Amino acid sequence: MTTQSTNTVKAYGATSAKDPMTALNIQRRELNPEDIQMDILYCGICHSDLHQIKNDFGMSVYPLVPGHEIVGRVTAVGSNVKNFKVGDLSAIGCIVDSCKVCPHCEHGNEQFCQQGVTFSFNSPDKHTGGMTYGGFSKTYVCDEKYVVKMPTSLDLAAAAPLLCAGITVYSPLKHWQAGPGKKVGILGIGGLGHVAIKMAKAMGAHVVVFTTSQAKVEDAKRLGADEAVLSSD
Repeated sequence: MTTQSTNTVKAYGATSAKDPMTALNIQRRELNPEDIQMDILYCGICHSDLHQIKNDFGMSVYPLVPGHEIVGRVTAVGSNVKNFKVGDLSAIGCIVDSCKVCPHCEHGNEQFCQQGVTFSFNSPDKHTGGMTYGGFSKTYVCDEKYVVKMPTSLDLAAAAPLLCAGITVYSPLKHWQAGPGKKVGILGIGGLGHVAIKMAKAMGAHVVVFTTSQAKVEDAKRLGADEAVLSSD
């Protein structure tokens, strides 16, 4: 573990599981050669953020700044950065670091890193020696390997949840090759389910939604589902 100089940044976070969220000052590291720095434009709110704020998993370290559905604009790049330049729209999800050299990392499965991944918040930070702080803040600094480019054609506020809710449903749809001639069943229409409907339909699949709510039967059809089943009937 190494420590390095840092910059003070405004953020919004929790100081305990019981107290309301409050304004904080946090430290962001100076850029390493492979790092990009972004001004955060939008950050989604995932229910796992709320779980961490309330210490529902029993592993929260305070002060805690949540947020892992992050969209921003690059304001600085390290000397070795190849894929980003100042002004680019960029996005960060759950993972911001890993060992990069174990078999899992080398095959693009950093979530299984043998040395343990670094998450975008509430995770030991091997650069600063403290904990990582999330996207409820003014800026973020991250190795470019864990940053993706954000298309300029998207509504950035609406696109931020794609960094968690979006990839969560896209991954199985892609794995099982959802498309024409396939039927996809979606259980529930919440933060993930409504995105799954739109993605599965865009892939060309026949989409069937199961919901316990009569009101969401109409929502499912409005979002593009071919069928909606009221499972409580």
